[in-house]
Amino acid sequence: MREQNVRKSYDELRFRDNFMFGKVMEDPRLCRAVLECLLGHSIGELTTVQTEKEYQFISDGKPIRLDVYSEDNRGTVYDTEMQNLNHKNIVSYALSKRSRFYQASIDIDFLNKGNPYQLLPDSTVIFICTFDPFDQGASRYTFVELCEEVPGLGLKDGTTKLFFNCSYQGDGISEELRQLYDYIVNGIVSGNLTKEIDEAVLKGRRNETWRTQYMREWAAIWDAKAEGREEGKEEGANLKVIEQVCIKLKKGFDSHRIAEELEEEPSRIEEIVKIADRFKPEYDPELIYEAMEETEPVTN
Repeated sequence: MREQNVRKSYDELRFRDNFMFGKVMEDPRLCRAVLECLLGHSIGELTTVQTEKEYQFISDGKPIRLDVYSEDNRGTVYDTEMQNLNHKNIVSYALSKRSRFYQASIDIDFLNKGNPYQLLPDSTVIFICTFDPFDQGASRYTFVELCEEVPGLGLKDGTTKLFFNCSYQGDGISEELRQLYDYIVNGIVSGNLTKEIDEAVLKGRRNETWRTQYMREWAAIWDAKAEGREEGKEEGANLKVIEQVCIKLKKGFDSHRIAEELEEEPSRIEEIVKIADRFKPEYDPELIYEAMEETEPVTN
């Protein structure tokens, strides 16, 4: 998940905060209990729990980082992500595409180790959201591969994507899950599971090693921001062009007309329009900019 924009003091960290969430979930027993509460059924004993697991498929590319990666003794892989809104709009997080990206990363890592695709493990990507990710009022959203033409025919490829809406206030969920939702959103302790989690959080706040690690991580983030201020001037100019292109795309202008009106090189505008097409009709400038950074940065 993306880091929060505003740094909290270490003593303010809750289970919903990325750093503390990862640390608490390092405990295999507690991680399993949280997963079973969310899924509503028992899973195998966790043989691997790794937080901030990184995949780097391209030597000079950005690493892919999963919040909490775990495997059970039944051969199922789980990626569990804690997602806060952090004052951004829901669309900007592109959760659907991110879930696909994370699941693909798990598969590619397995295959890169020399394993045959026939042995790909079942995998479940989980987003624990402090907001309703699809704004449909459901307590959770489950996505599996199904045939459109034949009702009830599943692909059975072993992949599942789950999005949990911790802001849900309706009926139809277990009391334990309701308690977990309430704890994640409001910090209210009620029931054995949330009591255990809260005790782990309080213990974690007294862990000086974790405290030092948290401070170092934030120091590194701020150092990187300081180093990037000059680069940020150029990034800001590029983002401004993308914003202008998005405005004109929403008006139905083609790349040739946009280039003329903005007095920009046609090739540059064509590049932006090509990437922007993936984000229509919203045309979110920040998402388009990030997508272009992953391919070839926009330059003046």
